[in-house]
Amino acid sequence: MIRIIALFILVIPGASAVLGIKIMRDTLFGIEYPILFTLWFQFIVGFLLFLLGLAFIAGFILYRDRKLGKTKGRFKS
Repeated sequence: MIRIIALFILVIPGASAVLGIKIMRDTLFGIEYPILFTLWFQFIVGFLLFLLGLAFIAGFILYRDRKLGKTKGRFKS
């Protein structure tokens, strides 16, 4: 049960990162979403979604590896 909860915790930021990549790609092809004002604002929103999703997943993996003692000296707390 705990593994399923951990999977759901990782799926939501992963989906936001994928959505951010899609929004950035659509910006490069000139496809504008009506909820976002301009193309440059759309690109920034996509980039932030991508960065936040990636940072959450990276932090989750780093926290887990620290807890299990699998990190090198630089990342130990």
